[in-house]
Amino acid sequence: MRHIITDELTPRVGGDLEYPRRVFSYIGGTGQLLLSCPSEYMNGREFDIVLWGASGFTGRLVAEYLVRKGSTRTLQIALGGRSRARIEEVRDALARIDPEALGLPLLVGDGLDRQFVNALAARSRVVCTTVGPYDLYGRPLVAACASAGTHYCDLTGEVPFIRDMIDAHHQSALASGAMIVHSCGFDSVPSDLGVMMLQDEMHRRTGLFCKEIILCLLSVKGGVSGGTVSSMLNFVESAIRDSDIRDLAHDPYALNPSELRYGPEAPDATGVRFNTLANCWTAPFLMGRINTRVVRRTNALLDDVWGREFLYSESVCYGSGRTGMMKAWGASTFFALLQLTVRLRLVRSLLKKTVLPKPGEGPSATRRAAGNFEMRLTGRTEDEMGEHLVISSRIRADTDPGYSETAKMLAESALCLAQDDLSCAGGVLTPAAAMGPSLLARLQEAGLRFEIRN
Repeated sequence: MRHIITDELTPRVGGDLEYPRRVFSYIGGTGQLLLSCPSEYMNGREFDIVLWGASGFTGRLVAEYLVRKGSTRTLQIALGGRSRARIEEVRDALARIDPEALGLPLLVGDGLDRQFVNALAARSRVVCTTVGPYDLYGRPLVAACASAGTHYCDLTGEVPFIRDMIDAHHQSALASGAMIVHSCGFDSVPSDLGVMMLQDEMHRRTGLFCKEIILCLLSVKGGVSGGTVSSMLNFVESAIRDSDIRDLAHDPYALNPSELRYGPEAPDATGVRFNTLANCWTAPFLMGRINTRVVRRTNALLDDVWGREFLYSESVCYGSGRTGMMKAWGASTFFALLQLTVRLRLVRSLLKKTVLPKPGEGPSATRRAAGNFEMRLTGRTEDEMGEHLVISSRIRADTDPGYSETAKMLAESALCLAQDDLSCAGGVLTPAAAMGPSLLARLQEAGLRFEIRN
């Protein structure tokens, strides 16, 4: 273990990452940040977790997960949202699973009311929110948590929103000890923790880190969540109006600390290519535009422990033969057409009417149970003799990634922030930088499989 002590207000890795006289450590290849900070921020809080947006479809799934796990019996958990009637419906449904859930407190208010969200954040150790698009509805809550020293987790995949939160609240979160952790669902927990695990294993075996890692989505079955589609449409509309947002969307280091927004050329995957490391034909992965940036921020937050020249990319794999090539061409063409047509107002309007579920609606339990996903990560490096070293892993789950698995990931993130000894690593962080091995262990115990293959 190596320890680095920073002087008060001395930047370690750039203008948005300053640790006032705190100690952080690199632990056994995982690169987890462990910091000491005052504990008074968390003393005397009324609630361990406030689940904000509990009456939405994903919010209900998170609440149900917490009840079935027994967390509502061991922690002080409150349900929050705008409509008392709808939250009461959720509580009644939870009570049919566990009668004690009928006693869960309800917090009713407007998430855009700064006075309300300030009071909400001050009462809780952790705020877990499912209310998106976060660019429209999440800003006051992040500001309140960063100021109050309240940990926060969400499901956003909105790069411009995360960039704004870094710029606006990283320093105040550091000062208060709040861990602000975005992207705690299907984007980007599997990618972020998967890379961390593979790097840790390579380091354990060889003392080296992978110079490049490629994630390939092998299979996926399940519906795209309404929140994901809504956020995508909101981003497109914002990008049409604002050229800065368009530029940010194409910046592979958009989420890095402000003074480290550079690195090796790492454009997003486009078109069809045969990837020799992954040994398959690939096409672009829609979620890669957020996942890759989260992983790069993790590396930057960990003092570039994986190397300043570390390369990371994501694609969808379609196999190595002629059939795989044809499938990749078809998927790539569809992806390109989607990017073009979604810029049309008529197309966006149709998507909102035909794809987005109504509030509180989503796929049935049977459909969610029939879902699954599988990813493969392949990493490479070279030893002192120039010999190529390759390692791979797989991440698998047996239910719908956009709903059931995402609810599981978010719920376990909230529990991790509330219960595990993370030593208050404050700031606007990533899942791996904030929770690392603790969250990985939780998700493995919950049935999400992270497996080293060779």
